[in-house]
Amino acid sequence: MLADIILIIHFLIVGFNVGGLFIVWIGAIFRWKWIRHFWFRVAHLTAIGIVALEAVFGVACPLTEWEHRLRMQDGGGYEGSFMQYWIHKIMFYSAPEYLFTIVYVSFTLIVIATLIFIPPRWPWKITKIS
Repeated sequence: MLADIILIIHFLIVGFNVGGLFIVWIGAIFRWKWIRHFWFRVAHLTAIGIVALEAVFGVACPLTEWEHRLRMQDGGGYEGSFMQYWIHKIMFYSAPEYLFTIVYVSFTLIVIATLIFIPPRWPWKITKIS
């Protein structure tokens, strides 16, 4: 059960990373003000930045490791609940590590570019010095 909870949290983080960028783009087109919220944008950059750094330095995702350890303690591998089966099908692909690193770093660079072209509102006022 705890492994399934970790898997759901992991899935939500992946959704935030991928969906957050598309929501910002859609929000910019429709002029949604909330997509320029400073802390939302910082959280988004931080979340995908951590994923990219893990990939660059060859660090396995702690959530993946934790979930796997819990499943192994329970006597099973990745055969488990219905929810686990489908979330794993959606989230985990079999591909060379370097490909994931390229995708994660590229995605992070796109998020940074989006911060420049669709900037967030600063949470404090910047005053002009005359």
